[in-house]
Amino acid sequence: MNLLSVCFIAIGLAMDAFAVAIASGVAIKNLRIRHIAVIAAAFGFFQGVMPIIGWFAGVGFRDMIAGIDHWVAFILLLGIGGKMIYESFVIDEEARAKDFALNATRLLLLSFATSIDALAVGLTFSWIEVDIIAPALIIALVTLVMSVAGVIIGDKVGHLFEGKIERVGGIILIAIGTKILFDHLGLFGFHL
Repeated sequence: MNLLSVCFIAIGLAMDAFAVAIASGVAIKNLRIRHIAVIAAAFGFFQGVMPIIGWFAGVGFRDMIAGIDHWVAFILLLGIGGKMIYESFVIDEEARAKDFALNATRLLLLSFATSIDALAVGLTFSWIEVDIIAPALIIALVTLVMSVAGVIIGDKVGHLFEGKIERVGGIILIAIGTKILFDHLGLFGFHL
């Protein structure tokens, strides 16, 4: 898998954290740099670690699914992307903002919850035999940067477009899943 594909996956995965970071920026009164740093570090850390955990879990299953790995990757990314799109329409942005408070337990739970998708991507990477360290670092860095931006945007204007961001992330993940499927099936002969 090339660097551009990994970057698109990282952006897609970071959209959940970005949306929660926007909600955080909306909710936190008297936003400080330390708030931004703590939120971004937590989201970036979990988004970077979860693909590694998923990758190691998936290595054990690689031989069992070698013939259908591209279908599994497609279905996982389609499901993750679809879930993100669905939730962007169903979950009220004001409810997200009200649910956030900057305390350690809640931040850890939010960081974990927004990184479950990254675990599934790590599984997928192991099945299609992609080395995990570089993609995990890219995913962590992209999430960190997008989380910083999200908190700042949330503080300024986040309530205007939060749900739309998750939709874009979902579409990106579905597109990557479709590309993996098409590459393995030899359809259209394009490579991203």
